[in-house]
Amino acid sequence: MTQKELTDQAILLLHKLIETPSFSAEEDNTALLIEQWFTSHNIPFERENNNIWAYNKFFDQQKPTILLNSHHDTVKPNGNYTNDPFNAFVNDGKLYGLGSNDAGGCLVSLIATFTYFYNQKDLDYNIVIVASAEEESSGPLGLKSVLKYLKNVEFGVVGEPTLMQLAIAEKGLLVLDVSIQGTASHAAHPNDDNSIYNAIDIIQWFQGYEFEKESEALGKVKMTVTQVNAGNQHNVVPSHCDLVVDIRVNDEYQNEEILDIVKQAMPGNVKIKPRSLDLGSSSIPKDHPIVKSGIALGRTTYGSPTLSDQSVLSCPSLKLGPGDSTRSHSADEFIYIHEIEEGIALYIKILEGIL
Repeated sequence: MTQKELTDQAILLLHKLIETPSFSAEEDNTALLIEQWFTSHNIPFERENNNIWAYNKFFDQQKPTILLNSHHDTVKPNGNYTNDPFNAFVNDGKLYGLGSNDAGGCLVSLIATFTYFYNQKDLDYNIVIVASAEEESSGPLGLKSVLKYLKNVEFGVVGEPTLMQLAIAEKGLLVLDVSIQGTASHAAHPNDDNSIYNAIDIIQWFQGYEFEKESEALGKVKMTVTQVNAGNQHNVVPSHCDLVVDIRVNDEYQNEEILDIVKQAMPGNVKIKPRSLDLGSSSIPKDHPIVKSGIALGRTTYGSPTLSDQSVLSCPSLKLGPGDSTRSHSADEFIYIHEIEEGIALYIKILEGIL
């Protein structure tokens, strides 16, 4: 099958994926569409929950493996859509629909790329593709749940919209629930231990603190207080004020290190609970063969501030895909048809540079 034929089929698959709702943890029907692709191309596959994976035909246990991964779940459409989010249509070269850009275009491009290489003999690497679930929700039944089945993975290419530029690093995510304690009382009486007032210094600390290590690719660690909650009556000083802190972690730190630094800086009246320590930063050396292959084709490198399934990988990984991250989760989401065509061609050329 020619590259052109695969590309046309990939675009048709994306139409079908858009028109099949697949919110996180509800991807059963898009999983069936992906199964149909592999079946129609005579490619054996495995499935657990809504994750589907397949290996190249001439898999060799003695060779390292490249993981190709993207996800088929979507967020829910926001209220500003003027189009039907589940109606896939093309206008002025743009394919519209929920999940078209994030990350349907990447997924079908990687599926087509995998299919292109599937029957080839004497590759220097094995290839495994995983169409994963629950990426948008960082759910327990997503990519992380099937990593134990993948064999000899040396590095990964994660399909997310990067305009086909090379995201060689990605910030991790650490979300903290912070509770500042105080003394409850009637608002009419004196109280020098008001939890809300106590929270002011803590909020200012999160706003002003700068971590020592700065990353060449990802810059500084960024902490943002995103939620504040306290009290439920106008005449009662609450016993505690709760914050949610969003921390984007560069590749100079582990999430556990960040948590320790924050805890050590807090006074005794502050309780901190991390929601998860699993969503770490990711990177791949700039001199890695896959990166050098991309650079040789005119691709540029950068660090990505957004989270993806890279966060659950322990191997080096590169984020790369057609589409533009700024369109993700937006109303009237779209991807250009030419971005998919160019994406498949570039995926193939980049991989040919090392295979």
